[in-house]
Amino acid sequence: MSDEGNSAREIYQQFRGFIISGRLGSGERLPTVRQVAVDLGVAPGTAAKAYKLLEADGLVVSRTGAGTRVATTAALLPGGVVAAIRDLVDLAQQEGVKRDDVVSGFRAAWSGE
Repeated sequence: MSDEGNSAREIYQQFRGFIISGRLGSGERLPTVRQVAVDLGVAPGTAAKAYKLLEADGLVVSRTGAGTRVATTAALLPGGVVAAIRDLVDLAQQEGVKRDDVVSGFRAAWSGE
């Protein structure tokens, strides 16, 4: 996959996390593609590709003139799971653990490795 593809996937994952964790609520407007591109230092096409991935997953709805908003049907994680994730993040930060190490550990635990 190209660097642009990786960047679009990273942007997608970030916004997906915001949506399923409830940090971005139903009907809430996302920044414009142009603003995301400027903020993250990527090409507008890269940000647009990320938004298209979100739309394909049913997490956002894009309408000309109304922008891109979180879909009312976007599935959220259960509150207990969100709370546990926040607790894990807090603990990892207190312990000085790197995010990538926590993610790797989580993936290994999830898959039983």
